[in-house]
Amino acid sequence: MTDETRRKVTEDDALAAVRTLIEWAGDDPDREGLLDTPRRVVKAYRELFAGYDADPREYLERTFEEVGGYDELVLLRDIRVVSFCEHHMLPFLGKAHVGYLPSDRVVGISKLARVVHGFARRLQIQEKLTAEIAEAIQDILNPKGVGVVIVSEHSCMTMRGVNTPGSRLTTSSLLGAVRDDPRTRQEFFDLVRQGD
Repeated sequence: MTDETRRKVTEDDALAAVRTLIEWAGDDPDREGLLDTPRRVVKAYRELFAGYDADPREYLERTFEEVGGYDELVLLRDIRVVSFCEHHMLPFLGKAHVGYLPSDRVVGISKLARVVHGFARRLQIQEKLTAEIAEAIQDILNPKGVGVVIVSEHSCMTMRGVNTPGSRLTTSSLLGAVRDDPRTRQEFFDLVRQGD
């Protein structure tokens, strides 16, 4: 089924789906404490999945060329990641560390966080999320290299299934000089580890 032939799901459809899940779980959606739950869930999901409403790559389009000759790594650490596992629709929470080696321009640092949030606010697997962030920065800024590391805890592992609270998944995507030049690669990982 293509996007053109797929029926647009309405808010009423989403509200009914939440009511159905409440009933399926064994509760009464008309119970006082649950009466407004479908609306709250739909509102929360609208925010949590806002990444479908924007192209995160667009955040990188406004750049600055007056960098005073700066040509070293730029790294933004500890960007909060809130995403949902596409296999279980359970959250994974953690931090992203995003760096790049500029060639002739830089981007405002808030834009790096916006790119992370834009890709994270979708159903995801962490490996794909890590690669999407790195590839967007590489494609739009055309830096000498890019590095992205994400460390997160997955609810599908910690609160169900194998029940391993405290386990964290680490993924990385390295492009260009951050991958190929041993000194730049080491510097990137040293900066990521600062403060640990």
